[in-house]
Amino acid sequence: MSMGKTSSVGKQTRLRHLWLASLGAVVIAHREARGAVAGVAGEADRLRHRAAGAAGDAAARVGQGVAPLLERFGLASTKPVRKPSPRRATRKAAKKKPTPRPMSARKQAERRVASKGR
Repeated sequence: MSMGKTSSVGKQTRLRHLWLASLGAVVIAHREARGAVAGVAGEADRLRHRAAGAAGDAAARVGQGVAPLLERFGLASTKPVRKPSPRRATRKAAKKKPTPRPMSARKQAERRVASKGR
């Protein structure tokens, strides 16, 4: 009996499929990583808002608790709290003058040829 030839085409196909599968795995991992980063950023934003709210509440409680003590010792401020002054309008930057565009190499060559002909 004769043995059939083994074709290298079959092996190449297997290697090609392995290569394509690895590329697909890389794409999926990349997508999942982007999703994880977005999830972490959202969680950080949520925690930041929560911490800012807690800090505001704590400041209000401290202010309410200290005010009676300051009044008792005569240290309470009788003048109203000064609001920050509004910001002055800033000057707009001067517009840049348009600079003349340099001539293209073709136009320069045409002018050189035209001037030599005179």
